[in-house]
Amino acid sequence: MKTYRMKCTVVVLAVATILTISACKKKVAPAPPPPPPAVQAPTASLTANPAAIQQGQSSTLSWATQNATEITLEGFGRVGSSGSQLVVPSTSTTYRLTAKGAGGTQEATARVTVTLPPPPVAAAQSADEQELFARSVKDLYFNYDSYELRASDQSTLQADGAFLKSHSNIRFTLEGHCDERGSVEYNIALGENRANSVKQALVKLGVPASSIKTISYGKEKPICTEHDEACWQQNRRAHFAYGQ
Repeated sequence: MKTYRMKCTVVVLAVATILTISACKKKVAPAPPPPPPAVQAPTASLTANPAAIQQGQSSTLSWATQNATEITLEGFGRVGSSGSQLVVPSTSTTYRLTAKGAGGTQEATARVTVTLPPPPVAAAQSADEQELFARSVKDLYFNYDSYELRASDQSTLQADGAFLKSHSNIRFTLEGHCDERGSVEYNIALGENRANSVKQALVKLGVPASSIKTISYGKEKPICTEHDEACWQQNRRAHFAYGQ
């Protein structure tokens, strides 16, 4: 009987131990909550296009930011998270973009370099060239009702051709003119023939045809208004005009 009681006691203790272990397994502590996400620092970029301009020209500032709640562009105040702004600085200028957020502050800069426009050298050269043209090129004259170049004007033609060939960059207009006699229509045609006659002669001397423009004024623009042969002879001419 005593042995039986001891066996029962062992069984009871074993069952109690099993139950205790099972209860402990069911009471595992819950996992801790995940940490809050890290605060992201702001990013900012600023560019200028073009970065170099002449005074009076414009450039475009472009920017982009992230993780920012307050963005300011120096000289313009608060701006959106991205955008662009046209600027016309009078002197070289560095523009600054500031982006602020919970993660801190980020800055970006862009510089626009401003140079002075070059002096009007071309205009001065053009004026000098025009003056040289006027001094060096002489008109050619024609007999009555004719567009053939006269033998007496050949030396003038040769000098004109030599100058114009050596200054092939010059563009000019050959104007055909007539005296007052004859109809308007007839003299327009005669003046055109006179201008083209001189053009053909110059091209043969090596003057580029592309630098020569022709026009006829007929009897519309006389330089002498007397009604005699001496005056009419002055009006029967091919005039060289600078430019086209």
